[in-house]
Amino acid sequence: MKIVAFERAKQGTGASRRLRITGRTPAIVYGGTGEPQMIELDHNALWHALKKEAFHSTILDMEMDGKESKVLLRNVQMHPFKQLVLHIDFQRVDASTKLHMKVPLHYSGDENSPAVKTDGCIADHVVTELEVKCLPADLPEFIKVDLSGLKKGFPLHLNDIVLPAGVTVVTRGNKNPVLVAVMMIAAAEETAQTTGEATPEAAAGAAASATPTPADAKASGKAAPAGGAKAPAAKAPGTKK
Repeated sequence: MKIVAFERAKQGTGASRRLRITGRTPAIVYGGTGEPQMIELDHNALWHALKKEAFHSTILDMEMDGKESKVLLRNVQMHPFKQLVLHIDFQRVDASTKLHMKVPLHYSGDENSPAVKTDGCIADHVVTELEVKCLPADLPEFIKVDLSGLKKGFPLHLNDIVLPAGVTVVTRGNKNPVLVAVMMIAAAEETAQTTGEATPEAAAGAAASATPTPADAKASGKAAPAGGAKAPAAKAPGTKK
């Protein structure tokens, strides 16, 4: 993916504010053997580029002053409530140095799996991206994961997928995390029953059974109050019989 950058001469908060007013976004390029360089980009083109997945996960061709260099998007600073990119950071790419990058996972085929098609389960995508380590030439735009073989009771782990050549996953703590969980559609109802949470129908039935009936009152030796009967009025203080 290609982007066009321009050299930025002025720095500082005031200069960046005036730059944004003109429709440009301040940015910086760092890393590699060169010094950090202040640049600017067209905001409209940058805004549309940010909506593309490849802009975040692949090596970009940055053209500036007729020369091209390989860079990676590293950080984007957005305005709190406006559709405005305040600042953006790029890192130079060295072809001989391995890099760390987050790559999205593209799942497919779960609707054809036995777990979903015949066993009434759903595939819960627990992980949507992986942090990988590889050379720039081996960096994939995304990793395809086929879920057509999912079975009830068998989640998909990291070791169950095939990674592109030259790519290793950076794991922290858990060496084989769950990527996709296989869940029953009625799991929420079963959980409520096991934890003792009453459903609306059960609550209504319990309320009805708690109300004493005339037969219950008679069995207990007490007369049930007649419907609509009023309690005798209390006597006013100081009155004689």
